[in-house]
Amino acid sequence: MSLPMHLRNYKEKSKDEQTRDFFNVPVWDAVPSPNEEPVTTKPRGVKDGSSSGGLQGMDINAVLSVEGKEEVYAGRLSLLPPFLCFISLDRRSCRCTLPLYTIRRVERLNSRAGVFALSLATWHGMRIILQLTSLLPTAEHFSILLRDALKSQLTSMKSLKPFLPSLYSEYLLTTSSSSAQQQNPDHLLLGTELGEKSGTAAGNDGEGDLRGPGGDGKGSYQRGLGETFGFPGDARKMRERSKMKLWKEYFMIHGRNFTLLRYPPFQRLLQVGLPSRLRGELWEVMSGSIYLRFANPQTYSLLLSNNKGKSSQSTDEIEKDLNRSLPEYKAYQTEEGLARLRRVLVAYSFRNPELGYCQALNIVVAGLLIYMSEDQAFWLLEVLCDRILPGYYSPSMEGTLLDQRVFEALVQRCLPMIKDHFASVDVQLSVASLPWFLSLYINSMPLIFAFRIVDCVLAMGVKVLFQIGLAVLKINGEALLEVTDDGMFISLMRDYFSTIGDSAHPNHPDPRVRAITNFQELLVVAFREFNIITDDTIQAERRRLRAIISDEIEKFSKRAAVRNLKKVGSFDKDEIGSIYDYYFTAVCSPDGGPANGGSGSSSPKFGDQFDQPRLQVDAQGRVETRIDLKTFRVFLSEIATWAREETVTTNAFIQRTERRLADHELIDRLFYSWDTQAQGTLSLQDVVIGLDRVMHAGLMESIEWFFNLHDKDKDGFLTKDEVIQLSESLLFVFRNEPGDIYLAAVSKFILNAYEFGDANSPHPISSPDGVPRGDQESASHVRERSDSTSGPHNLPYLNLATFRMVVLADELLEGFFGHDLAASFQLDKTVDEDYHQAHQKPEGILGGLMNLVVTNENKSRLNRLADGFGAALGKHAEWRKPSLAKTLPSSSSQLSELGTRESLLTPAQQEQRRNRSVSAASQASARSTSSSVGTPESRSLADVEAKYREEQDLVRQAQEAVMHRPNFAIDAIGDSDGEEEEEEGEGGRGADDAVMDEVEAFLKAHGDDDGGLKGEQKKQAEDLLKAEPMGGGVSANNKPGRPSGEGGLIDL
Repeated sequence: MSLPMHLRNYKEKSKDEQTRDFFNVPVWDAVPSPNEEPVTTKPRGVKDGSSSGGLQGMDINAVLSVEGKEEVYAGRLSLLPPFLCFISLDRRSCRCTLPLYTIRRVERLNSRAGVFALSLATWHGMRIILQLTSLLPTAEHFSILLRDALKSQLTSMKSLKPFLPSLYSEYLLTTSSSSAQQQNPDHLLLGTELGEKSGTAAGNDGEGDLRGPGGDGKGSYQRGLGETFGFPGDARKMRERSKMKLWKEYFMIHGRNFTLLRYPPFQRLLQVGLPSRLRGELWEVMSGSIYLRFANPQTYSLLLSNNKGKSSQSTDEIEKDLNRSLPEYKAYQTEEGLARLRRVLVAYSFRNPELGYCQALNIVVAGLLIYMSEDQAFWLLEVLCDRILPGYYSPSMEGTLLDQRVFEALVQRCLPMIKDHFASVDVQLSVASLPWFLSLYINSMPLIFAFRIVDCVLAMGVKVLFQIGLAVLKINGEALLEVTDDGMFISLMRDYFSTIGDSAHPNHPDPRVRAITNFQELLVVAFREFNIITDDTIQAERRRLRAIISDEIEKFSKRAAVRNLKKVGSFDKDEIGSIYDYYFTAVCSPDGGPANGGSGSSSPKFGDQFDQPRLQVDAQGRVETRIDLKTFRVFLSEIATWAREETVTTNAFIQRTERRLADHELIDRLFYSWDTQAQGTLSLQDVVIGLDRVMHAGLMESIEWFFNLHDKDKDGFLTKDEVIQLSESLLFVFRNEPGDIYLAAVSKFILNAYEFGDANSPHPISSPDGVPRGDQESASHVRERSDSTSGPHNLPYLNLATFRMVVLADELLEGFFGHDLAASFQLDKTVDEDYHQAHQKPEGILGGLMNLVVTNENKSRLNRLADGFGAALGKHAEWRKPSLAKTLPSSSSQLSELGTRESLLTPAQQEQRRNRSVSAASQASARSTSSSVGTPESRSLADVEAKYREEQDLVRQAQEAVMHRPNFAIDAIGDSDGEEEEEEGEGGRGADDAVMDEVEAFLKAHGDDDGGLKGEQKKQAEDLLKAEPMGGGVSANNKPGRPSGEGGLIDL
């Protein structure tokens, strides 16, 4: 199964990301230029939002007004390439998002002194005035950045004209105009694109287009299923015609689609309900998905064509849920509607393979397709999953679970009686609220009302889901206090939603009050009584509860992963849990990223949930987390003491241990030996089986395992090269052990291996003259003699039985394979069960200061400072921690008593080996004599080789001479030094004088001043001996060792 790796690496959004989310604009990387190749797979690493294509953003205070409108709004102007955004100070009155490719002209107005004003002419003929109310240099700098950003969008502007006909608002305003408008033309439209086209379209009535289905032949705009099968609800009762006229008037004054300005009338029109024809376009404008559709015109079609005929676990689940997607709507009772739904869901499963498909997506997409085309619904689905409802439809559903916990916290705060009653009767609030949030209320209430809630969610954000949920509970508060179990709670909610279109006050005498429906009452309660629930409230609760939810998800994933293991070997439950913890920690480690990660925005990013090669799909289509070699090194360094380098540093203040990864071929061999399926990655099951073979093996099993680890071709024999590689692996394991006993053991191992291998070899062995043989022969001599064998080094040389005998000939190696190797794998570390809560950063002012101060960089600076002080005080020391010191059963004093055993060869074998060496030496001498008559090239090569071997012999002899220092009798410590001094008395002084006379005579005979200073240099040296310290020297009254002045460098 896949593990929730991304939870460990979650980071709060930056200021730029939060600003972009507020204005519903994508990051730069998600908006490719028209010249770039379309990217079908969802780009990785887009979340950071720091990239702006080399363009710089900026915020500035400004005043916005529209030519011909009296309203003027002060607010904040943000340049977020490639968008220009504005929000009023109250964050409600005025709001706009202008893509820079819709701005045709920018001019600086010649206004009064001290006012820096810009005039922006948009694509639809609207003129916006921006007064930059900042200092003149700041305003000029903003203008320069705006100019550079506008130049970068010239190519995108060319793609705007062919894109606009896909929008219904363009068709509406260019084909529908009344006779009253022809008689009284709007002065705001004179000279604009709309004003030029209004005269030619004056004769069109358009009433049927406002109320009925459009069908074919009425524009080329994007159509949803409602155009063919009808929109939900009665158009006359829903007053579609009146709504359309109001929106058309709004578009004429405040712009449309890309250039739409949100003034106060926009919010009122929104809450009344969107016209069915305009709903799809307004959804993508309010959510920002229209910018993605404009920037990626070919992505959806390429996804369908490139993945045609492919199947996966997601496609199988999609097929199962197709017939359960709004079956009451007649379009999904036909193949056409199901085909559209299938294509959108399948395309997105290949677009975002980390998510694939999740139940409830079919309900949401089915609702979107009623009002939107496939392309429109596809990009809106991406915005929903990535930004509006993050984590709602992921495999772990952490976003849904988190918001359910947030909703419960808000119920406790706003409706404490209901929450306490539910707790007393053990009723779970999420049994009803979870479907509300997952399906955006589409699956809980009639479609005509659910889509009005979707309107508000896409316009105002996810807070609407919480406000509506709280309003539902408050309206049904009295009935909820009588609920005693989950069934009654679900039944009560179902009854309420089934009557949500009925009158809220059916018995009231006033007909206007009787006309108020339950749904209207729900909106009033949600937006008036619970308007205190803001986006900041939701974000604060999410930050507070995210760690708890993440820990719960990781615990559940751990239990599921351990339960799905088919083989656990001899490990108990706690040990399996520890292995999982180490495995999961390595997967989430920043040092364990992909070894061959690609470059570019589509390359896997650390912490991403779909980070190949960590996630792979097996033959059954199930997603499984696996680790590559780089991540395996991190995992092994956590459990094997010899697979890491631990440096202990002490100074005058602290002692710390720094750990880093070790790199050796032995680790690679271990990885590939555990990869039994040759996939290049390891699953948790592979790791458990591999560890079980090592940690629960006996002496003979460990020897055989280590032998097979170095037997590359698996023929049961080690070649000479493999014997050397095996000895290097042993040296790697023993590299940090104190003393020379481990080095001597490996040296003796090589000696015994080649000794027995040569004795059984059919090839004669030559030995250079002067090299000792037998027990006095060193490991280097044995290797040199073996290298001179006529046979190549890749032939079978040492079998398993011989290898066992060689290992058992040394007590230390026997102890290593019998106990220390298995004990070097340690699983006794206690991993924190609540990782996220333990590592949660403190909040508030004090917490913010701590987060700024306590960083890894500052810790490194403090350590360097402490090391500097320790070095100055002479208390700084570093050493490597031994790998096997904690696991050896014997003490250091007992280690020195460990010795090697007798030679493995019998006396007859030793005599046979010596005889074979003598005959081989004579044959080699004869060959060298006959070859001396050869060509000059062969003689020169022989000379070079002989000289090289001679030099190597000298180096080896020097190294062995250094390692084996003889004992001298003069170094022995006497027992009667004091008595001899007393006996000598005055006579001893005469002996010393005689010795000094001999020394002086020797120096005079051999020149005592040949190597000393002469002349002026000698005089300077003598003057320095008489010089006084800076600061006046040391007086008799000073303390010993303390300079009298202030010029001393250090107080000793």
